[in-house]
Formats: sequence, structure tokens, C-alpha cells
Amino acid sequence: MNGKKSNPLVKGALILTIAGVLSKILSAGYRIPLQNITGDIGFYIYQQVYPILGMAMMLALYGFPSAISKLGADIQAKGENVSFRHFYVPLFFILLTINGIIFIILFSSAEILATYIGDEQLYPIYQLTAFVFLLVPFLALLRGGFQASGDMHPTAISQIGEQLIRVSIIICAAVYISFYGMDLYMVGYAAIYASFAGGIVASIILIWFWFKKKPTYHIGGSLVPWKPYIKTVFIFGMVASLNHMILLLIQVVDVFTLVPSLVEYGYTQEQAKKWKGIFDRGYPLVQFGTVLGSSFSLAIIPTLSKQKSNKNVHILSDLQSAIRMSFYIASGAMIGLIVIFPEVNILLFQDDYGTTSLQILACSILLSSLTITSVTILQGIGDVKKSAFLIGIALLLKWYLNVFLVSHWGITGSALATIFSLLALCILAIYILKRKLPLFSLFKSIHWQAFFMASISMIVFLLGMKWILPATITLSRLSLLMMTLFIVVIGGSLYLFILIRCHAFTKQEISVLPFSDKLSRWMKGEHRDE
Repeated sequence: MNGKKSNPLVKGALILTIAGVLSKILSAGYRIPLQNITGDIGFYIYQQVYPILGMAMMLALYGFPSAISKLGADIQAKGENVSFRHFYVPLFFILLTINGIIFIILFSSAEILATYIGDEQLYPIYQLTAFVFLLVPFLALLRGGFQASGDMHPTAISQIGEQLIRVSIIICAAVYISFYGMDLYMVGYAAIYASFAGGIVASIILIWFWFKKKPTYHIGGSLVPWKPYIKTVFIFGMVASLNHMILLLIQVVDVFTLVPSLVEYGYTQEQAKKWKGIFDRGYPLVQFGTVLGSSFSLAIIPTLSKQKSNKNVHILSDLQSAIRMSFYIASGAMIGLIVIFPEVNILLFQDDYGTTSLQILACSILLSSLTITSVTILQGIGDVKKSAFLIGIALLLKWYLNVFLVSHWGITGSALATIFSLLALCILAIYILKRKLPLFSLFKSIHWQAFFMASISMIVFLLGMKWILPATITLSRLSLLMMTLFIVVIGGSLYLFILIRCHAFTKQEISVLPFSDKLSRWMKGEHRDE
């Protein structure tokens, strides 16, 4: 019976994971043509708005829907019906109150924020950004309602639809602004309108599913348990969603501190904006690598909740497996990107500005992947408040280091500040995880010989191909694209092949990877040799 019940749960988590990966790939990918079209200044303007918009999207996608689905699942577990009047109406009121407060704070402080950042032209853009939070209650309630009944499809499809509309509008607007020579600050307005349009499309998709399924909700019910509702929505909804916002929050710190610190470093205001845009080139690539390294962690929480209640003895093995896979995949993405970043910078962004600083920033792929996976595990075993406290410490450290290091070393200082803050967060999260689960050990679970063999082989291959193939400056952009894709695919395959042949992965871990049937043959071949 338990096995039959768990299958829809795992399947639903997998659907959300796949949708999340596709959505994040879209989110990372469109910013590259955006930079190409609008330049570093246009990209700077967009990146001054994007982290705030991203936080609204995360609350509407992960935080609040998770809280609503948890409350609904708890009610149904007691054998009671979900009441429309005493469940959905009060939850909507709570969501509207929380997001209304965020709206008021952001709208009223927009001028102060723009002045502090040193760019008063962002003032009306920040005011408009505040309105996006008013869409959150509608999206979160609809998604949470479906998830409470175990149906993840509406959330997944609405997420993809929202991103497709948002990305399409932003790129089209960027082309229009560039073609007609309009003020580049229109990019900021375009980002907000695109978020509105994406949210409206997501709402239409969710409403369509609602009418299609015609769910019936119990009208009556007991008195509204306001205290548990508010506590769950705030703690599980807002605090737990911080895990999905780690990279966004890091970028928020850059929004407030980087330009003023670059001016203190010695740049003019316009130069500081340009170098902020150059530094922001690294985040789409870091985000893409982090998606590869941490996507499995999204499926952990429902499994953990079930295993925790059943006191499943396999929980430790599953946790170590998740974090070990994050380490291997994120490490490969990080090492490969660092080696070929000079070519990637020219290929994607048309020049090599900031290459060294962005190579340092690339190290955050591994740290953010391990951190997200570790914090997800902590939240899954009940340490929600503690994980939020750790994230707060990391952000304060990032803020302090940005102010101190950027004024001395420019954007290299900001890259180092990101690395140090994520490193501190990662160490603290793993330390607490070790205290909660004494038998847990990250370093002992990693097959170090296989990892070093795979890493060194990939580095040698990438460097060798860069030496053999023509110099970057002599290649057209299309030729550089073909060359980069070739060495990335072959280098990544070589890395993965050696890991598998040297038994870095178990058969169960390989089974969740793409093309698992073909990959498992590499492992079987090694077994036959033995």
C-alpha cells in the first residue's frame, strides 16, 4: 500500500524537477542574447531588476505553493475534507496580506533604493516592480491547491508557459529597443511587463486546468486555524523558499553594493555600470551549472518526509547519494567552464572582458550546488529555521566582503566575496547535517581516485584541443561555436565515462541520469573485465 502511494509522490516530484530544470535553462539562456542585443549597460539595467522579479517568481512557484500543499495534505491525512471557506479563502487573505506588505515596502522605498544604488533612473522601475508581487497570491493559491491533491502537472505546465512568454517578450523588446535606438532603461520596464504577461498566462493555464478537472471543495468546515496557517505560510512558505533563492539573493547584494563600490574603486558612474554588466555575465553560466549539479535535490523533500515518518534505514544512503551526485556533476561543470571560459566569453558575449574574475566566479557552481542540496536536506529533515539563519549569515558576509573587496580589487573582489560567502554557507550546512546525521560523511562517500582521474583527463583534453585548434581571434563566431560545442561534449563525455568506469556512481545513481541505459553499459563493461 505504501509503495503504491509513494509512486505518485515521487512521480510528481520528478515532474516538478524536470519543469524546474527546463525553466531554469530558459532563464539562464535568454540573458546571453539579451546582453548581445543591448550591450553591457543594457544587461546591467536588466540585472538590477531581475533578482527582485526572480524572488517574486520563486515565492509563487516554490515557497507558498509548498506551504499550501502541506496544509492541505495534513488536513486530508486526518480524513477531513478541504474546505473552500475555511481553507482557501483564509489562505488567500494571508497571501494577499504578506505580498501586500512587500508591495508597500518596495513601492514606498523605491526612491531610497535607487539613490542608495547610485542610479536614480531606476526609481520608477523599482516602483513598477512592486506590482509583480500582487500576482503572487493568485498563482500560489492555484498551484498549491493542485499540489495538495497530488497533481503536479498544472504547476509544471504553468511554469514552462510563464517562462516561454516572459523570455519571448524580453527578447523581442530588446530587439525593438536596440533597433530604434531607444533609451536602454526601457529594458527594465520590458522585464517587468514580461513578468506580468508571464504571470497572467500562468494564471490562465491554471484556471483552465481548474475548470477541466472541476474539483469539488467542501463548503463547510470548522473554525479557521489562523495561527497554524500563518505560521506555515510564513515559515514553510517564505523561509523555506530561501533555498531556491540563494543565487538570486547573492545577486541582490550585488544590486545594492557593486556599483557604489566600483565607483569607490576608481571608475566613473558609467564605467561602474558597464563593469557591473560584465560581472553579471557570469551568473547565467553559474545558474546553468548549478541546475545541472542540484536539480536532483528538488525531488528529495517529499521522499525525505515519507522516510522520516517511516524511520527508513535507507535515508542516509539516499542523502549521501544525492549530495555525491551534486559534487560530481557540479565539479565537472565548474572545471570545464574555468578551462574554456576565454573561448566561452568571446563566443557568448563577443569580447573577453572580465575573464579572470568570471573564472573565479565559476567556482560558485560547485559551492552553490552543494549548498542547495545540503540546505534542501536540512529542510527535509525539519531544520527549516536553521537553514534560513545560515543563508542570512552568508548574505551578510557577502555584503561586507563586497564593500571591502570591490573597493580594492574591482569585480574580482565581488567574485571572491561570492565564493567566500557560499563556501561559509556550504561548510556550515554540511557541518549541521553531520551533527544531525552522525554517520553522514561527504568526503568519505566520494571516490576521490576516480574524481581526480576524470578531472585531470578532462583538463588535459580541453587544453590539448585548445592548443591544437586555431586561435580564438582567427575564428568566426560560428566556427568558434562549433569548436566550443565539440570540445565541451567530448570533454564532458570523457569526464563522465571515467567516473562510471571507475565506479564513482552506483547503478541506482546511473539510473536517474539521462541515457541511463547506454551509460550503464560502461559500468557493465568494467564489471565484465573484473
